[in-house]
Amino acid sequence: MPSLNDIRSTFLDYYRRNGHEVVDSSPLVPRNDPTLMFTNAGMVQFKNVFTGVETRDYKRATTSQKCVRAGGKHNDLDNVGYTARHHTFFEMLGNFSFGDYFKEEAIPFAWELLTRDFGLPADKLLVTVYHTDDEAAAIWKKVAGLPDERIIRIPTDDNFWSMGATGPCGPCSEIFFDHGPDIPGGPPGSPDEDGDRFIEIWNLVFMQFEQFEDGSRRDLAAQSIDTGMGLERIGAVLQGKHDNYDTDLMRSLIEASANATTTDPDGTGRIHHRVIADHLRSTSFLIADGVMPSNEGRGYVLRRIMRRAMRHAHQLGAQDPLMHKLVPALVRKMGAAYPELGRAQPLIEETLKLEETRFRQTLDRGLRLLDDELDKLPSGAQLPGEAAFKLYDTYGFPLDLTQDALREKGLTVDVGGFEAAMAEQKAKARASWSGSGETKDAAIWFDIAEEQGPTEFLGYDTEAAEGQVMALVVDGARVEAAEKGASVQLVLNQTPFYAEAGGQVGDAGTLKTETGAATILDTKKSQGVFIHAAEVTEGRISVGQGAELEVDHGRRSAIRANHSATHLLNEALRRVLGEHIAQRGSLNAPDRLRFDFSHAKALTEEELATVENEINAYIRQNGPVETRIMTPDEARALGAQALFGEKYGDEVRVVSMGSRPGSGKGTDGQTYSLELCGGTHVQRLGEIGLCVLLGDSASSAGVRRIEALTGEGAMRYLIEQMQHLNEVSAVLKAQPGELAERVRGLLDERKALQNEVAQLRRELAMGGGGAAGPEVQEINGVKFTAQVLSGVSGKDLPPLIDELKDKLGSGAVLLIADTGGKAAVAAGVTGDLTGTLSAVEMVRAAVAELGGKGGGGRPDMAQGGGADASKADAAIKAAQAVIGG
Repeated sequence: MPSLNDIRSTFLDYYRRNGHEVVDSSPLVPRNDPTLMFTNAGMVQFKNVFTGVETRDYKRATTSQKCVRAGGKHNDLDNVGYTARHHTFFEMLGNFSFGDYFKEEAIPFAWELLTRDFGLPADKLLVTVYHTDDEAAAIWKKVAGLPDERIIRIPTDDNFWSMGATGPCGPCSEIFFDHGPDIPGGPPGSPDEDGDRFIEIWNLVFMQFEQFEDGSRRDLAAQSIDTGMGLERIGAVLQGKHDNYDTDLMRSLIEASANATTTDPDGTGRIHHRVIADHLRSTSFLIADGVMPSNEGRGYVLRRIMRRAMRHAHQLGAQDPLMHKLVPALVRKMGAAYPELGRAQPLIEETLKLEETRFRQTLDRGLRLLDDELDKLPSGAQLPGEAAFKLYDTYGFPLDLTQDALREKGLTVDVGGFEAAMAEQKAKARASWSGSGETKDAAIWFDIAEEQGPTEFLGYDTEAAEGQVMALVVDGARVEAAEKGASVQLVLNQTPFYAEAGGQVGDAGTLKTETGAATILDTKKSQGVFIHAAEVTEGRISVGQGAELEVDHGRRSAIRANHSATHLLNEALRRVLGEHIAQRGSLNAPDRLRFDFSHAKALTEEELATVENEINAYIRQNGPVETRIMTPDEARALGAQALFGEKYGDEVRVVSMGSRPGSGKGTDGQTYSLELCGGTHVQRLGEIGLCVLLGDSASSAGVRRIEALTGEGAMRYLIEQMQHLNEVSAVLKAQPGELAERVRGLLDERKALQNEVAQLRRELAMGGGGAAGPEVQEINGVKFTAQVLSGVSGKDLPPLIDELKDKLGSGAVLLIADTGGKAAVAAGVTGDLTGTLSAVEMVRAAVAELGGKGGGGRPDMAQGGGADASKADAAIKAAQAVIGG
């Protein structure tokens, strides 16, 4: 029986033998389609190739693309675990032709692979074609010998694909496997097509036409092929299973879940294990591709998937976090095909453990609240939307998690009521998506890239160079020239200006031609084209002119120092805090650096000091910063750190700095920091000068942020701190080393004086230390005393109440402090009377007269406040009325 790994390899090897480029899976976060939350099909990474705005050096490709469908338009989350073929994560096998071959080769490829290489019996296969696609039907009959009844013509859009209202489109041909008459269901196009007997395993899309706004179509100049076959589906067929979760890969994850919870994988917890197995894959791959749990966008969808799996682990009786323990089983099964999974394993485990630990703190309370709400409902009634929203708003339960919990009880949620409550309270954690990816005018940069090729970057070796102006863009349109005062984007054939990437900001500087000059304000990059944002300051700049280019040296130097210090900071954090540290973002600007990293808690002062000392030790070492060009695999073999989720090309720059015997880094075991990085750096570490950490803070859940200064900025900061210290020393007439002890002494003295003043104020308010105290009267057999005080605050009242209670022995006390027109109230009742008299009731009665609301505390001591101290007499009478019954 072939494993899913075997099936994937067989598929890719078949198309490699047939002239296809085997292309790595693109990340789950798409870079070329702002309408998608996650990559959900194999063609996503080739979209710009199909639309003609991008070309590659191959015309045939094959991939096994990792996909997620759990948010936005493609959302299978609710069905996962309950059906045989729904997943949040799946692999899509595909072969693609970009204007090379068409139906006459795509169909034979598919038939030969299925029947020869995979060995499927031909009599178990049938196909569909679009009802007018006679060409495809004829090819199927010729190649496969299928009779007409097994070539089913479908007249609906189910068998016609389009990229949108306009653009490329074409008919489809789907391949189905017949599981046999023992399973209910009819062939596609029949009334019983929704049954499980005939299962679609492959869809061949023939990009044949271009559709226009008026509905007309014409043949594309370059007709193309896009196919997709779910690895899990074909795996189930080839392994003789009818359920994707019975395949070897999914079964191994299910059994890992069962072993970790000591439960039966096929018993009453069967659904729970299936959900955990599926969600383990999607969460792990998303984290490996740079997504972290949060309350918005992709991070929120990730958190929903995580928490759904964690609730199912809870249902299995898991008392401790479970998901992170299953990651090694996943890496064993899929790490060879997707190396990024193994590289990210420590981060995946740390993130899952942290998220589950936090979620478990609220899970029990949330489920109890849900049970309480259900107890109030008539049998079979919907859970009110307001209750579901309370679960969401208070306990972080997404709606689908509540629906999932209710589904097991045969109940539903009033979704309309939930949405109304959400809108009313304007909940900040609403799942939302505004898109991401390249800029909206990316097409223009594709055009320029096609014409001119990528910009050659010279800035690693020089800050001044000559180049040729290849294109000018003003207000999103290409122009031939730009005059003084114009804001323009320039493209050159080569440039020393670094384009913003990897956390390093873009360069600024100057450009001069024979007829004009411009100030370069920023530099960015799209499709390999460096885009220089500039303002024309003199004359006129035209396309085709030669230009003298010069980077702002001081600014670049400061940026370089901060970027190199960031590498040292990254390694120091890993050494001080642990190997789970992974970069989650950075900023290397001329005035500062910022570094975000995965870590569960704030750093202590000692940890920060240790990190800072280690960085500065290597700066003083003044070792060289070396750069080597190698393949990503060679770099990782050396131990180079890479940014998770970042897509690297065939060659990478590996930056090494610092020398430490026995570090275990590099071929000689001496290198301190070794990272994949395309940024600019100092030549020797001493150029950084000095690094000062300003402290750490929380950036997001499980992510900490450190900000720091280097070089001149760090020196200015330290000088300012020393000036402040000297000013304090002068004021206190003490040496800097004596300040801490002197300040502690002053604080102790201040506290003692405050206590003394407070005591004197209380005594004065009560008539002086030798006075007899306020008048005592008896009401309904209870001794009662009350007094209106001035010169004291509300916090002074409780100790005065206690003094008066001690003097009474048995009785009740009410004190009102006039605090500038407003009133603070406190009441006390001795312990022998609290069974029949409550200080809380006395305070609430008094507060009502003083223009306030509420008041609370214990039966023996309560406090409150009011807006009008002039009503103190009425307040005392109200308290007396409570005592009198």
